[in-house]
Amino acid sequence: MIDWIQDLFSALHQHVFETGVLPVLYALDLGGEAERAFSATEFFLIGAIEITLLAIVLGALEQWRPVERQTHTDWKKTDASYTMLHRLGFVPLLLFFLLMPAIDWIDGSLRMHDIIPPSLEDWLPWLSTEPLWSFVFYLVILDFAAYWLHRWQHRLNWWWSLHALHHSQREMSFWTDDRNHLLDNVLMDSAHAILALLIGVAPAQFIALVVASRVVESLSHANVRIHFGRIGEYLLVSPRFHRVHHAIGTGHEGAVRGCNFAVLLPIWDVLFGTANFEKTFPPTGIRDQEEGRQYGDTFWQQQWLGVKRLFSRA
Repeated sequence: MIDWIQDLFSALHQHVFETGVLPVLYALDLGGEAERAFSATEFFLIGAIEITLLAIVLGALEQWRPVERQTHTDWKKTDASYTMLHRLGFVPLLLFFLLMPAIDWIDGSLRMHDIIPPSLEDWLPWLSTEPLWSFVFYLVILDFAAYWLHRWQHRLNWWWSLHALHHSQREMSFWTDDRNHLLDNVLMDSAHAILALLIGVAPAQFIALVVASRVVESLSHANVRIHFGRIGEYLLVSPRFHRVHHAIGTGHEGAVRGCNFAVLLPIWDVLFGTANFEKTFPPTGIRDQEEGRQYGDTFWQQQWLGVKRLFSRA
């Protein structure tokens, strides 16, 4: 079954690239970029399929068991535009390939001086022979990094001025996952891409890691009254666990500037004392919104206000 799906996708990928992308590259005299464009086309198709399935499945879940009745359809449309831009715009993959030549140059320079940087597969040879365990291992490492990056987004005032946009949604849905300032995206995606390159993640595997993370993140932001039970809440970030992170007065304020920072695995919050397993589905947003602070309703308003917040702290 899996092989059949892979073959079907490969055929679709090849067809779209050869009939739609390659002619454009040649017309623009960019034939030398064909290899990267081939990977970008794959990422685009995966994103398109992913968005379609999420809209069907998570959309149905939100209709079946919503946390709240949502009336601002314009807010949701704006969030959907972020999802389209991020998941069809190749941002993580683009950064990955832009950074790869720099990493390769550094690696080559070190090797010319007989300095061979070790990779994870040098330390753990079995990673190269066990694809599934390799995938899980890299996923855990990247998720650990994501936890700390997320905490810094809340701890560093200048970074929070950008990340606040993500928390300003008062009617959270599965579209909210990608509601981020573009500068915030560049910082986070660059950090993930650099780490992935440094630990030896292959491009194809990087795509799979990004997609797996995004699916869970979309679910965790969904307007759905779901949790994973007494044990499951400790194994994977649930909509209830993450909603507490977005809660007014809880999601950012406090001794550690919030709680429940984990992206995939709640164990990081447990280990570092930031877990809150409160059994509620609280209202979302930022406390200063209740005092009249505006974060914008449209894409460009939100981006401009984010820049203003950033430079007002400079």
